[in-house]
Amino acid sequence: MLSASARRSAARQFPLRLTTGAFFLNSGISKLRADEATAEGLQQFAAMTYPFLKKQDAEKFARLLSVGELAIAATLLVPVVPAAVAGAALTAFSVATLGLYLRTPGMREEGSLRPTEQGIALAKDVWLLGIGVALVADGVTEHEHR
Repeated sequence: MLSASARRSAARQFPLRLTTGAFFLNSGISKLRADEATAEGLQQFAAMTYPFLKKQDAEKFARLLSVGELAIAATLLVPVVPAAVAGAALTAFSVATLGLYLRTPGMREEGSLRPTEQGIALAKDVWLLGIGVALVADGVTEHEHR
């Protein structure tokens, strides 16, 4: 049986894990069905910031991205996965996407962290970073209380 502290922690985490997990589930499923043009667009965009991805086959890249997003969805949506593990996966993914935001020309206003119209889609990943860090912190403090 869960302690009162563990139940409170699970209740706090539930909305974060459910909404973020559902978002990743949808995104991962969508990329599974990516056509060639979509796969190439994803791969080329990512390769602007992460040049080693230029060598990757576009369709394979889209599949790997999809599988990664589905794996993150699973860590968030399966309640037995510790919060720290789910949060670490989410944090790592969001750091990579924020790297795209920070390093891709046209995503930010000149000399600022403020997003341009085109940058909003990536700038929102700062929320994912916050959720990931919150889950890690909650998981670590929950573990310390045991």
